[in-house]
Amino acid sequence: MNTLILRTVAPVLTALMLLFSVFVLLRGHNEPGGGFIGGLIAASALAIYGIAFGVSAVRRAIRFHPMAIAGAGLLLAALSGLISIFAGVPFMTGLWIYPEILGVEVPVATVMSFDIGVYLVVVGAITSIALALEQEETEPAEAIGEQPLVRVKRPRKPAHKPKERG
Repeated sequence: MNTLILRTVAPVLTALMLLFSVFVLLRGHNEPGGGFIGGLIAASALAIYGIAFGVSAVRRAIRFHPMAIAGAGLLLAALSGLISIFAGVPFMTGLWIYPEILGVEVPVATVMSFDIGVYLVVVGAITSIALALEQEETEPAEAIGEQPLVRVKRPRKPAHKPKERG
């Protein structure tokens, strides 16, 4: 889809949706929301941007491969759980520290780092799926820096012309 209206609205809509996804991520402790739904909103924003400008534009915008983002999120979520083991409490137990930042005591929890990890996993995985579905036949995998899944050998044309019967 390559309409002027979509190309005009898509960057603004994408920015608003990404901002809203961060809001949903951060409020997820006390009210409905969290890493999963925030990640879905962010992936939807990137899908809209991809529909308007193409897969290569989204890949340039996110700068990292979507599966690398998902891997970083999985690592962060796992480390959030392992911290509790090193503290001598059961796996995935929430721990809080209270550092002072600019004279204000700010509570920081492993629960929040776990939610951020879930957010990154969902953004990376769903964006990877969406980009694979949006990729057109005219945009081969090699053009966007990925290896093709299957190489197709095309038959060669004969080197000589067949004789005509006359």
